[in-house]
Amino acid sequence: MFVVLIYDRTSPYMDVNEARKKLFAKRNSVQHLPPTYDALEQHMKRSVFQGGYVWGQALFPQPVLPSLTSLGWRQTEDRSYEPLWTTLPEALKSCFELVSCGSKKCCRKRCKCKKANLQCTGLGACKAECQ
Repeated sequence: MFVVLIYDRTSPYMDVNEARKKLFAKRNSVQHLPPTYDALEQHMKRSVFQGGYVWGQALFPQPVLPSLTSLGWRQTEDRSYEPLWTTLPEALKSCFELVSCGSKKCCRKRCKCKKANLQCTGLGACKAECQ
């Protein structure tokens, strides 16, 4: 809920992914969306590693650290580590889900979704209930 309120202080949603969907439908911009739950979870794992393990054992001569790959990092081909931003597929592979016609009611023949031969998505006013 805290993350949702950072992006929309009047949001009634408790779920980050639901808030993303509603904010995108309202603003139609990805620039002002909160992270997905999965991306947020990966960031929290990296934060736990840094704050809980690294800083928590900063005074130990031989700190015992867990595997980075279990805490939001992935190993590259050259054996270095980089952040694992998300485990979800790229947005480009599912962009058709981002089409929103802006219809106020159930989609009709003039609707962008119907003209593009796409099914309605949950972003429209019809909430993907019309077919």
